[in-house]
Amino acid sequence: MAKKPSYLDRLISEGTFRFAPLNIKDIDNKPVFEVFGPGIADQEVALFSREISSGDAYMSRLHEIISGAISKRQPLPVVRFADGEYAFYRGDLSCNGLYNQAESVNAIRKIMPAHIEALRKTSQKGQLAPLVFPGNTEPKPEGLLSFLKRKKSDSSAAAFLDFLKKNGSRLTDQNYVPFYVIYAYLTSAGFISLMNGRKICILNSECSMSACVDWFAKQGSRPEITFVEIPKACVATRWPEMREAILPQIPAETDLCLVGAGAGALLVCTDVAERLSIPAIDAGHVLNMMNDRIDKSNGLRLYTLRKSQDESAA
Repeated sequence: MAKKPSYLDRLISEGTFRFAPLNIKDIDNKPVFEVFGPGIADQEVALFSREISSGDAYMSRLHEIISGAISKRQPLPVVRFADGEYAFYRGDLSCNGLYNQAESVNAIRKIMPAHIEALRKTSQKGQLAPLVFPGNTEPKPEGLLSFLKRKKSDSSAAAFLDFLKKNGSRLTDQNYVPFYVIYAYLTSAGFISLMNGRKICILNSECSMSACVDWFAKQGSRPEITFVEIPKACVATRWPEMREAILPQIPAETDLCLVGAGAGALLVCTDVAERLSIPAIDAGHVLNMMNDRIDKSNGLRLYTLRKSQDESAA
């Protein structure tokens, strides 16, 4: 019996999406290759909507969406999904990698309806940013092929997209942005300039205010930054218990929130965006950069570093 095509297979066969190189002006990924090896370059190929021609076009589109939501006071959750989230949504405690996401499989199962509802809201009013590249969409080999194939297959992204569709969320031209475009945008001159004079609230387990202020100031931007602490563990399963103690702490005049909450970022971003009618962005590693704590990410990340002026001019 022929295997049923995945949701991703259908999106590609219908021409709605395609894989293409994620080229973004002035990005320098070479230092990341030096840390993690050249194999990570596979992630420079991303899933593209048929409506978007390049990585730079995605950057421009995201800038317009975020700046528009700020000026119009519109809710805009922007959430990334990668290995940890993929494990979480299949009820696998391997989601507890860099951060402790869940106490138990039962805790994941119990909170899943809240995540499914937040996924629906984000697909309708925000931006979904799953990490999808050829290397994590490979179907599991069968029969003799599985015996001969030495490299372990990874279909985690394709399985996550199937999970989305099964639970009433779909990828569209309007609600999808590649995972690494979020990192590239949050470290870009466009975003940093947009934040000049704006009010940012950081929701994270820790924050060095002086480091964050310096990070923006070195790039000519002076936002007004506030910080609301959230727990460093199990936000993904315990957010409903935390919500009403945390949300009222966010200043009402906040223009944009940057969130660091692991797999819990979906719930946090969705609620923050809805409550304050602002963009709430799952910033992850970029918050570690702002806090001068990239050690918390176990090193560098793709699409967060820029070429020197000499390299850019060459």
